[in-house]
Amino acid sequence: MARIYWNINLEEMMEAGVHFGHGTKKWNPRMAPYISAKRKGIHIINLTRTARFLSEACDLVFDAASRGKQFLIVGTKNKAADSVARAAIKARCHYVNKKWLGGMLTNWYTTETRLQKFRDLRTEQKTGRLNRLPKRDAAVLKRQLSHLQTYLGGIKYMTGLPDIVIVVDQQEEYTALRECITLGIPTICLIDTNCDPDLADISIPANDDAIASIRLILNKLVFAICEGRSSYIRNY
Repeated sequence: MARIYWNINLEEMMEAGVHFGHGTKKWNPRMAPYISAKRKGIHIINLTRTARFLSEACDLVFDAASRGKQFLIVGTKNKAADSVARAAIKARCHYVNKKWLGGMLTNWYTTETRLQKFRDLRTEQKTGRLNRLPKRDAAVLKRQLSHLQTYLGGIKYMTGLPDIVIVVDQQEEYTALRECITLGIPTICLIDTNCDPDLADISIPANDDAIASIRLILNKLVFAICEGRSSYIRNY
């Protein structure tokens, strides 16, 4: 795989607040190697380590995308939801940004059944069939469609398990991360100072509460995925 420079610089990360961790009383001792200092009661993340692991993650997703692999981006908390959707759409990835439904990956058969129901209802809506039903029946199906759109809209085109899962906030998305570990799906995880860096295949130490920090990390990964996809299309 050709080595690519991902334009990751410390000044840009500082401006986005990537270096701000959680309060010193709310931390995981396993994060000690990724913390450079304490300041005003909070831990400061070592951005040199962040840059290293972000670069490794970009290399990984570029290589995977250049081989046609599929990605799932997960981030359901309010501060991450919009950034996750935008990043995923830009890179043509699947995403979950509202709520992780337990068993979404480990019970894939059930998820597939829900997705098929979702697709069928979307087809009925587009063809106008829903509007030809009795009002009560139509209302029930439209509520079902709305519910499925909220929770499965980001994975509506997913036809199988993803090859790589990108997780924003390990604590918030612990269930999703555990499902990936159970299934042996490689994971890239944005981790703050209260997380366990040993759970994901690549853990990127960064502020997982600031929108600017989340957006910066995702943008770098998305750029690498897009570059990889372009390489795949050229070589196909």
